[in-house]
Amino acid sequence: MSGHHHHHDGTRAFAAVTLVNLAYTALEAGYGFAINSLALLSDALHNLGDVLGLGLAWGAAVLARRPPTARHTYGWRRATLLSPLANALLLVAFSGALAWEAMRRFSQPPEIPAMTVIVVAAIGIAVNLGGAWLVRDGHDHDLNRRGAFLHLVADAAVSLAAVLAGLGMGWLGWAWLDPATALLIGAVVAISAFGLLRESFNAAMDAVPSSIDQDEVQAFLLEQPGVSAVHHLHIWSLGAGEIAMTAHMVRPDCGDHDAFIDRLNRALDEKFGINHPTLQVEHGNACEHDRHVRAPHGG
Repeated sequence: MSGHHHHHDGTRAFAAVTLVNLAYTALEAGYGFAINSLALLSDALHNLGDVLGLGLAWGAAVLARRPPTARHTYGWRRATLLSPLANALLLVAFSGALAWEAMRRFSQPPEIPAMTVIVVAAIGIAVNLGGAWLVRDGHDHDLNRRGAFLHLVADAAVSLAAVLAGLGMGWLGWAWLDPATALLIGAVVAISAFGLLRESFNAAMDAVPSSIDQDEVQAFLLEQPGVSAVHHLHIWSLGAGEIAMTAHMVRPDCGDHDAFIDRLNRALDEKFGINHPTLQVEHGNACEHDRHVRAPHGG
């Protein structure tokens, strides 16, 4: 009961953070357009990226809970791999458009009310740090929470850059700080989006998850008692924190392999986080010969 309650609280925290961030993103974008500030618009884009990420992850998690069917035998877990791909493509497109506009503005930067930039970006620091505080529980062992926590702290730092740009524009009259900040934030968005794009593309192409070393898994399987060879080893992500693996192992010992496979399944989950292994044990030629010798005539 307590575990369910904790999970429910976690979902509520995510929901609250997503909705507050969405509201703040709309406010910041509105002020950005109203006062013609690229610094605010790029910071709003950065926040929108996180809201999109949270929203898509939320939707994907709902889809991932759908049960398998005769056609979709793994269910809809892959949705959690496709949503970051869509998110990353959107962010790359938006940051490219902002960078283009920032470059265009350098020659003649418009006058922007610095105090509005400072106040709106300062609200962003409070919103993001508040959100990070809400999802801080368990972020050290839950990847989803850890990702959200680190993103929100990074967003607070980006909003701080916009505050500093506002101070520079107000005190020193440096109008070029607005497009310069937009370029800086655009670069941060693009770099994180490209990382996300690479990871989600690899996952969609059934690459071995980055947290797993395939050679290490192969060596581990070869160390098992009686195993003389391992082939057809494949490891891929099913999405939603689930990792699948198939392997053929040659084990000349002709005994019962059920206990061996059960123990190995548990070990693979504990050691590597592989929770969907499909293992096939082959007896090899010696056992094949032995089986034929012992088989009754005409059997």
